[in-house]
Order: sequence, then C-alpha cells, then structure tokens
Amino acid sequence: MKIIAIGRNYAEHAKELNNPVPTVPVIFMKPDTALLKDNKPFYHPEFSQDVHHEIELVLKVCKEGKHVSEKFAGNYFDEIGLGIDFTARDIQNKHKEKGLPWELAKSFDGSAPISSTFIPKADFEDLYNIEFKLDINGETRQFGNTKDLIFSFERIIAFVSQYITLKKGDLIFTGTPEGVSKVSVGDHLEGYLRGNKLLDFYVK
Repeated sequence: MKIIAIGRNYAEHAKELNNPVPTVPVIFMKPDTALLKDNKPFYHPEFSQDVHHEIELVLKVCKEGKHVSEKFAGNYFDEIGLGIDFTARDIQNKHKEKGLPWELAKSFDGSAPISSTFIPKADFEDLYNIEFKLDINGETRQFGNTKDLIFSFERIIAFVSQYITLKKGDLIFTGTPEGVSKVSVGDHLEGYLRGNKLLDFYVK
C-alpha cells in the first residue's frame, strides 16, 4: 500500500501560499508510517513550529492499473474517504527556497490521518459536487467542494499511472482547499464529508 498525494489541486489554495497554479498535477508521496487511523491523536512533532492542516478527499484504489486512460480511470477507485495532509510548513518553505524535495515536511510519522469510514463511490450522485470541511475547536477552518478541483479524479489517476503502477488498496490524497493554518497542542479536529463526521481527533 502506498500513499500518493496531489499538491495545489485547488486554485485558491495555491494562491494563498503564493504558489503558481499548476498546469499538470503536482505529485508527492508519503510512507505507510504516515498513516494515522481510528481517530488516534496526532502528536505534534518537535522538529517543526509550524505544522499546517490540509483536509482532503481520499480515493481508495480498487485494482491494479498502469498507463490507465482517463476514459477508464473511474474504474480504478471505488470508495472515497477523508484525510489530512499535515505539513511542516517551516521545513517545506526552507526546502522550496533551496529547490529540495518536500519529503521531510510531508512524510513524517502520523502526517496522514485518514477516516475509518470510506463511502462507496456509487453513493455519490455527482463526484464533482461533493462538499467537505474541517472544523477546529468548533470553528470551520476549511471548506471545499470538488467542483473546484483543477485536476479531476480521472485525470489524477491517468497521470499518476503513467509513472507509478497503482495497486489495490493504494490511497490518493486529492488536494486541499484554501484555509490551511497552523495547528497547536490541544486542538480538536473534526472532518466532515457531505455533513457526516468522519474524522474526530486531538493534537497532543
């Protein structure tokens, strides 16, 4: 199982960090040790003073695929859940300044909380009108809708599979909307997909 993540897939998020809006998908990966399941607490790492939350929809790959055409890419995922791409923004900014990879900022242990519940794709009337949000301490910090995606789910799968073979059980984080900000010890994070709470954990 691998975790593939898409950066800057909502234009307003790219703009809030003064990044260019991409013309092709921006890809990075997280190791399996980044996964945080069952709403266990996220332990704030000591090596960063500026860890940001990034709420995202997560696709679960249902079969192996390589060089998948966009036309058939929808057959390669069958469930959608919620995840958070925790990012050590201070480390990321230093690496970006030097043209270095983002892994230390994105791939640390526990940096990818995911929901225990994934919803069957067939339950969604319109994949490109799905609302999701993140509340912190009872206040909505991020609100997204898939109508604002730069690259569709099918485009992501087709693009990634040209380089990396997808396998059953792989997770694809599809990008975060605007509103990212720092988390602090004691924060209570609650993630909602179509009004259903799928994430509910604390920062320790």
